[in-house]
Amino acid sequence: MPAQSEPYDGPAIVTFAKELEWRRKQAGLTKKELAEKLGFADSYVGQVELRKNLPSEEFAAALDTYFKVDGLFRRLWERINETRHLTILPPGFPEYLGYEEKASHVRVFSTNLISGLFQTEAYAGTIISLMMGSATPKFVAERMERKSIFERENPPHTFLVMDEDVIRRSVGGTEVMREQLNYLLEVGQREKTQLQIVPYAVGFHAGLAGSFIILGFENEPDVAYTEASAEGILLKRRDRVALQVVTWDLIQGQTLSTEESLAMIQDAMEQL
Repeated sequence: MPAQSEPYDGPAIVTFAKELEWRRKQAGLTKKELAEKLGFADSYVGQVELRKNLPSEEFAAALDTYFKVDGLFRRLWERINETRHLTILPPGFPEYLGYEEKASHVRVFSTNLISGLFQTEAYAGTIISLMMGSATPKFVAERMERKSIFERENPPHTFLVMDEDVIRRSVGGTEVMREQLNYLLEVGQREKTQLQIVPYAVGFHAGLAGSFIILGFENEPDVAYTEASAEGILLKRRDRVALQVVTWDLIQGQTLSTEESLAMIQDAMEQL
């Protein structure tokens, strides 16, 4: 897996890195010397210590064998693997999920990719693989579980608006994208769901600043969630949420009708 610019901050990853550094220094070895003994690139050893890359199962096994620590690094690797999905969640998103489960109204705007609430397993798997290096079934299943809010006895009223680019961009290949678009057509037919698209013809519009979600509740103030550059922000202050509502209104004012939007999705699917 390629190194990233910012270090991972998951507790298990931090523990692995500190344990590696401590045992290497106790053995009086440089990163390059340890790498040579283990058969790994010295840059990789440094990346793992700096938490800019994740340790592989093979690397953990090699450390256990060399340092004779009775499976310590293997156990730490397993813990990293179990909690790895938490390391890719943007700040604010775990708290947002708690609100999402009880929302009575959901307004979603997507500018680049289809929102996780409306993804198929294959589409979600493609995205998760890109972010994590592999699409572990557990992580895909957790994303699919979010859809359970639409299966409640009283599901939320849902308003889904997407930039046309979302349905034209191929993710995962022809079959994955065709299945995903067909699923969107099904979503658009739900009784309490309104699906609309902002067409290319609009040109520049307020939604190009980024995707966001506004959640409404029966007896609580609205909250909003937005992401940019892998940073998530949960908005609870009324003035900031109000700005998102204004942005939503500006975007929705430039959408196609529901019927035109579903026809565009059908056209995109037929062109694949």
